[in-house]
Amino acid sequence: MIYSVKPDISIHEGVGIFLRGLIMGGSDIIPGVSGGTMAFITGIYGRLVHAIAAVRPQTAIRLLRGDLQGFRDDVQAADPVFLIILLAGIGTAALLMSQAILHILELWPGEAFGLFLGIIVASAVVIAIQVESTRKSAIIFIGAGLFVGYLIGSIPAGTFGHSLPVIFLTGMIALCAMILPGLSGAYLTLLLGQYEYLLQAIRDVSLPEIVAFIAGGAVGILLFSRALRYLLDHYTAVLLAFLTGLMLGSTRTLFERIGEAGGFKPEVLIACMTGIILISAVEQMRRRKREIILHKK
Repeated sequence: MIYSVKPDISIHEGVGIFLRGLIMGGSDIIPGVSGGTMAFITGIYGRLVHAIAAVRPQTAIRLLRGDLQGFRDDVQAADPVFLIILLAGIGTAALLMSQAILHILELWPGEAFGLFLGIIVASAVVIAIQVESTRKSAIIFIGAGLFVGYLIGSIPAGTFGHSLPVIFLTGMIALCAMILPGLSGAYLTLLLGQYEYLLQAIRDVSLPEIVAFIAGGAVGILLFSRALRYLLDHYTAVLLAFLTGLMLGSTRTLFERIGEAGGFKPEVLIACMTGIILISAVEQMRRRKREIILHKK
């Protein structure tokens, strides 16, 4: 589908985009929930992908060379008003949600990590269902993902510290990985030991950490998005199998955090089931949206 860029957006449309940004931002801050899925459900995924694809390194080169007209054309092609309003919604939700989640983690850490565990396990199952292969290679890559995820989950919290270069690399990994289906950037920040620290940075509007994280994500997307898209296009089954194993194997971190908070008490199990129900509901909405789109075609 070809999307035409509108230089002017009405107030009504702007409010709708902002609200969608709120939904995406609130989802992105929860480990295991994909903001990209929410963008698809709310009907702006295609426009968002089109806008991001129009952001290219050549735009900055045009500006440096003094090609102002080419620079303006490139910026206009990226649907700037749409992106600014959407990012405002995402940022607002991230600011509000960061305060809420930090409060929850302080008061009910076991229940919070139980919720995350349910979300991650359900998300891994959703990805596994998409693996359209029964070949041995799929089984092998699920095993490889389990092994790698288990190793990542064994990394003690605080191993990497919280320096700006570490935050930058975390942004590269987390935001770039969000291109992959069902993979949550927030969950990767949790595995890398940066989740609570970044939540505090967002809550306190600590610009050095926020800028380093976003800059890392921008660099990661520019450098690796084409490679990831190539893998998705040519090795879909193998990649999905690996992601399934990776997410299940890395839940070791969540089991340990739940253990530190007192173990699997009844309320933690309820939170875990709530996470599974949440992802089931989101996946059901995604499928219905996809069916509607296919029916229209």
